[in-house]
Amino acid sequence: MTPGGIRSAVDAAEAAASFDPLRPLLTRVAYRMLGSVADAEDVVQDAYIRWLGTDRGAVREPAAFLRRTVTRLCLDQIKSARSTRETYIGPWLPDPLVEEEEADDVTLPLMLALERLSPLERAAFLLHDVFGVGFDEVAKTIDRDPAAARQLAARARTHVRDARPRYKLEKEKGLEIANAFFAASRSGDMGALGALLAADVGMWTDGGGKRPAAMEPVLGYDIVLKLHRSLAVLFGKYGSSLVHTGMINGLPGFVTREADGELQTTALEIEDGKVTGIYVMRNPDKLRHVH
Repeated sequence: MTPGGIRSAVDAAEAAASFDPLRPLLTRVAYRMLGSVADAEDVVQDAYIRWLGTDRGAVREPAAFLRRTVTRLCLDQIKSARSTRETYIGPWLPDPLVEEEEADDVTLPLMLALERLSPLERAAFLLHDVFGVGFDEVAKTIDRDPAAARQLAARARTHVRDARPRYKLEKEKGLEIANAFFAASRSGDMGALGALLAADVGMWTDGGGKRPAAMEPVLGYDIVLKLHRSLAVLFGKYGSSLVHTGMINGLPGFVTREADGELQTTALEIEDGKVTGIYVMRNPDKLRHVH
């Protein structure tokens, strides 16, 4: 190897040594901004390439510098993602994250609420309220003054208030309800399933045009139960096996293997012991990272 090649390899190793410990946090920031695992990973890799070309000795706080880089890349990415979403087939849901432990309190309903914010409101809210970044740093990141950053976060907070859980559901209780939901929905026990549902329950299914799915949200107790009565016939005829139960985007749920051999995730929003939201991911493009 030439001296230049050795220097280059050493430089890359040094860059990786300072970047890799921050990669999980940076990926979480990017995923919360974009709702896509693949896009988040791409953004973080892009940030790494930029880090390679940066005078790292002049960077006093690598974590802040890289978080700023990732957030700005995400803001650019959101513009193109939003135009793609306008032509998305059926309801759009964020990629499911099947988590061993809840990383933060950004649940799936909150992520959907964040979609309705402006990109800057979303960035200010996530950086400050979720990741604990001070408003001076938030302002630097989104290229606004601190007062404007505070205002953006406050506006976002107002818009997403209803999507934040009123109280924290015990994980064990949530998983118990998820197991009961799976058993009742697959066995066709509509009495048991109905007892789990809230009167105003809603169901959102993301097939992305790749697999059969409801094209609109299914809203209300009677319609959700009627749909599950029909699905139970198909489950009984063709099968649906439980892979595992766990937390999906901060909600209790389960991963199943369906009759077509593809995976599916179901996440349950639960309030006062009743299921108020059912979020089903069937789009195979969004399930590639799920095992």
